[in-house]
Amino acid sequence: MELLGYLNQGHPSRGTTLVITLSLVLSTLVSFSTFTHAFSSSAFPELNPIKPRHSRLLRSAVQHETPTSQLSEIWSPLESQGWKPYVESNKPTLPEKSEGYIQVFLDGGLNQQRMGICDAVAVAKILNATLVIPYLELNPVWRDSSSFMDIFDVDHFIDVLKDDISIVKELPKEFSWSTREYYGLAIRETRIKAAPVHASAHWYLENVLPVLQSYGIAAISPFSHRLSFDNLPMDIQHLRCKVNFQALTFVPHIRALGDALISRLRYPEGSAGEMGSNYLQEVTGAGARKNAGKFVVLHLRFDKDMAAHSACDFGGGKAEKLALAKYRQVIWQGRVLNSQFTDEELRSQGRCPMTPEEVGLLLAAMGFDNSTRLYLASHKVYGGEARISTLRELFPLMEDKKSLASSEERSQIKGKASLLAALDYYVGLHSDIFISASPGNMHNALVGHRTYLNLKTIRPNMALMGQLFLNKTIEWSEFQDAVVEGHQNRQGELRLRKPKQSIYTYPAPDCMCQA
Repeated sequence: MELLGYLNQGHPSRGTTLVITLSLVLSTLVSFSTFTHAFSSSAFPELNPIKPRHSRLLRSAVQHETPTSQLSEIWSPLESQGWKPYVESNKPTLPEKSEGYIQVFLDGGLNQQRMGICDAVAVAKILNATLVIPYLELNPVWRDSSSFMDIFDVDHFIDVLKDDISIVKELPKEFSWSTREYYGLAIRETRIKAAPVHASAHWYLENVLPVLQSYGIAAISPFSHRLSFDNLPMDIQHLRCKVNFQALTFVPHIRALGDALISRLRYPEGSAGEMGSNYLQEVTGAGARKNAGKFVVLHLRFDKDMAAHSACDFGGGKAEKLALAKYRQVIWQGRVLNSQFTDEELRSQGRCPMTPEEVGLLLAAMGFDNSTRLYLASHKVYGGEARISTLRELFPLMEDKKSLASSEERSQIKGKASLLAALDYYVGLHSDIFISASPGNMHNALVGHRTYLNLKTIRPNMALMGQLFLNKTIEWSEFQDAVVEGHQNRQGELRLRKPKQSIYTYPAPDCMCQA
């Protein structure tokens, strides 16, 4: 104030101007600070402190020591369940003439597209058509433009299926006009737009074959989930299995990086400081080592989309509830079925995804302790490190892509959601134990693939866990007993596929036979 008074002496107009200017600046700063605080609280609740929701259980879990006998049992591999992968007895033969070219346009994430590819091969076989390598649509959420050839080994794909169907990488010149852009401009007679969900083989023969015979080409879009799982010839079912479990392998650089991560998880000593572009050499040398360690892969599906769509309360306070409600309104215009239920109702029905803290408590109750090497397979976790910290407290040896591989090693997959998911899929497939925090396409795909290979996979009992976490007075011993009992038959036990269930999640009996 003394400074302002001094300035006013002899220069009233200049002083007045300065006072007004300073007042405006101060007002702006205060307003901006208030706006920033309000905006960060509502739009970015992950910046707010997130406290553990189950502190009593967490303290007990951290202090609990798992008996050696329980550790030995939980790490033991599955015994033979009397089923093995189906092996072709007769070599398939290609028909003399193809009816034309089949194009499919696949949306969704990596694993939804994977299932679509398998169905596309089956449809090509049903129609006696030549399959054009499927086109992968740009995912509006992940914004990844990776093509089939960026993700999957296309030459291996074609070679494995060479006796089943004809496959081309691109259309011949006379059909070069048949592109996604062409079908986006107007209604085209060669586009099949009305394929029903889970269509029968008969539907394709009645509706697509005539188009093929008339024009020599048919483009099906949309195509996801457009082939039935039931009432198909057994050779078509076997072919879908062959595509999924044999023909679809990732490109060499994904497999090489995946093998390097697996090696570093199994042999942590000596891995530190060895990160670089020579991971192929590192993996080659790993085969000679002894005493390989075991590791768990946790697919932590807890992104903002899932948190918002679940309509559950995750303990982030009013700011988080408001932010998720606004997100639901923007993305789904508020039309979310779960919104009509209370958090208690949703949890008791098993409809809430588990937080990192909750899935950590599940693993701890099953017997995994702080010596467990845990690989975290996930995209961005809603709430960031603040939510992951409780999981890290339980499992200090937790790793992920960034901690195991250098920036240079990850350069080919950086920012590419499909390639990052492919790497997680590969590591998850080769882990000793796989668990997903909540159901979804990655969970379903890996449950099916690991069932096919008879590998241990924990399927969380979501309804049980929801009910246990609602009990705020439960003691650790009671919680642990309930978790162990509730997961006795949820660790890789083979389940036969029922009508309408996916062949890719339940591969027996279509993809397997009794030994």
